[in-house]
Amino acid sequence: MSEGNILVVDDDFLIRESLSELLNLESYDVDSAPGGPEAMQKLAAHTYDVVFTDINMPEVTGFDLLREVNLKYPETQVVLITGFGEIQTAVQAIKQGAYDYVQKPLVDDNIKMIVRRVMEQKRLSEENRYLRQRLGMRPKFANFVGQDHKIKKVFEIIEAIADTKTTVMITGESGTGKTLIARAIHYNSSRRNGPFVEVSCGALPENLLESELFGHVEGSFTGATSDKIGKFELAHGGTIFLDEINTASQGLQVKLLRAIQEREFERVGGTETITLDVRFILATNFDLREQVEEGTFRKDLFYRVNVVPIHMPPLRERVGDIPLLAEHFLRLYAKQNGRETGEIGLSPEAVVRLKQYAWPGNVRELENAIETAVVLCRGDEITPEDLPGSVTSTAERQRLPLKEALIHAEREIIENALKLNGWRRQPTAAMLEIDRTTLFKKMRLHNLLRDEAKAGVETE
Repeated sequence: MSEGNILVVDDDFLIRESLSELLNLESYDVDSAPGGPEAMQKLAAHTYDVVFTDINMPEVTGFDLLREVNLKYPETQVVLITGFGEIQTAVQAIKQGAYDYVQKPLVDDNIKMIVRRVMEQKRLSEENRYLRQRLGMRPKFANFVGQDHKIKKVFEIIEAIADTKTTVMITGESGTGKTLIARAIHYNSSRRNGPFVEVSCGALPENLLESELFGHVEGSFTGATSDKIGKFELAHGGTIFLDEINTASQGLQVKLLRAIQEREFERVGGTETITLDVRFILATNFDLREQVEEGTFRKDLFYRVNVVPIHMPPLRERVGDIPLLAEHFLRLYAKQNGRETGEIGLSPEAVVRLKQYAWPGNVRELENAIETAVVLCRGDEITPEDLPGSVTSTAERQRLPLKEALIHAEREIIENALKLNGWRRQPTAAMLEIDRTTLFKKMRLHNLLRDEAKAGVETE
């Protein structure tokens, strides 16, 4: 199944073909065009999620194509390809509505990351439309599925602080929806027409993360062959969302403190002070207070970012929302797999199994389980047999003596949490809200140390 539709536009054959090949390997459906006129014909005939287009082309430039897409195809995102040293051109592109820009020579990982972000935004947009129809919610909370009192409390906080400049810290286990919260705050604020820029701090090594956030000047380090605009500058007039903030190094924390407190910074290797006009939202699945006590997270930065804390409850504490979420994902993936609304549903037995499961991966794991069930289901009703084994094994445990059932349940919860965190003990302990020593003892009790060794993960 295709992951999305992409159009590549460039008059350079080698760039056009290499970029198309890269995206094809990532399971995207890719069309290409050697220039603007051909691209406009394809846009009129097909729907695309992303258009990659060179700026400097004869007849129809990349900026011409950007204006055409913004006017006629607002659901399509445009990424402009700039030449060496065209940093001011890139800034102009962002201001005119481009989603992002990439510089030649193209870097595969940058391309993949940009496309993944676009596809995630598309998914969230589809959720918005469905929820407005299904739940009759006010548009400001259309991103959310949930009627639990804990989620309603989150709604109340968002409503109170969305249109302020206050820095927000979102906490919660992986998969609980922290990104949805950040987006809801942005799109319900007066900055809604400005950019929403998301940075996953844990996805980049320290030296690259600093450059990603602050930008750099040519020659500031090996590989810095031209000036680069950082995410802070790209977020000007909007919101920047720093996820996994707990992974920031001590040195980077000092610079973040200044940027958040003084609203100014310099690019890596630069001397020009740049003023920030952004709203900061941060997120973590760790206990930052504990990290402050351990000395791995600065106390002054903690108090600067923890102005308005919002906690996303795990799914196991929102059992009543599970059927509603499951139905939402069912309709979403039924449509993606060519099944019309009403053709497929959840059996009562399947709903029971879903509510019995602990969901260590939270809403994200539930979404994956429903997608799997939709693909496997051959009838018009999803039964327990269509669900992943980790979910259906819950019922089997109910036939065991209580003590043995609890042991089985504990092992499964710990194993799932370890897998979700790449078998890394520290984030797993944080997710399970236990200390690392306790986690190690339980891993030894349940013979999980051997599985950890097979996974090839170095102990922390």
